[in-house]
Amino acid sequence: MKKFIILIIITLVIPIVSKSESTIYNSESLIIHKITENVYQHISYLDTESWGKVACNGMIYIVENEAVVFDTTPDDSSSSELIEVIKNKLNAKVRFLVINHFHRDCIGGIKSFVDSRAEIIANTKTIALAKKEFMSLGNMNFRAVSFNNEFIIDISDRKVINKFFGEGHTTDNIISYLPSEKAMFGGCLIKEIGAGKGNLADANVNEWSKSVKKVKLAYPEVQFIIPGHGKYGGVDLLDYTIKMFE
Repeated sequence: MKKFIILIIITLVIPIVSKSESTIYNSESLIIHKITENVYQHISYLDTESWGKVACNGMIYIVENEAVVFDTTPDDSSSSELIEVIKNKLNAKVRFLVINHFHRDCIGGIKSFVDSRAEIIANTKTIALAKKEFMSLGNMNFRAVSFNNEFIIDISDRKVINKFFGEGHTTDNIISYLPSEKAMFGGCLIKEIGAGKGNLADANVNEWSKSVKKVKLAYPEVQFIIPGHGKYGGVDLLDYTIKMFE
């Protein structure tokens, strides 16, 4: 009887432990969680008039000491901090920066990445919208490899798929998928469980659900999804977002 009880306890505990991320860096302006062996979530903060101080997510993917970063932090100071942490703590050089959409929480610290000589990847619409939105800021004068529908980054023997599935949070929002990790950075197109609709100033609520349905159909094997804000999860984040905007 005692052996049977112990076996049940172990079975219940193991899945909980395996799903918990580890925090590898924590400061007032930046937090980094390790999600899988090669994937990390970076969290920084944007001061807003409507919602106060908002935590904003990005993703880091490291392969053989080279890093792909998905979204900057909202400002150059915390983006410089992020680059330094990747260099000194994760022992990697930032080779690529992928921009999810044109809002400040994705692109506000781009000057730091330009200065670090990272190659910038962005949707053609994102580049145009960012330069229009922030034309008064000199740090928005950047060069990028642009694409309309899909751009695949080859890093070592791995692929990073960056794709536009349709409008939602903005007219330019993309997703980035790592086939080898079964991990996705959904950005603000994807909502965390329990979230509200958030900032709809540039949204297309009529297309949002349709766009996320396309994402779900394209990557049915996905296991880890990092949204633009809040906790990461699995395919349940796609289902939650689809239902919200149906």
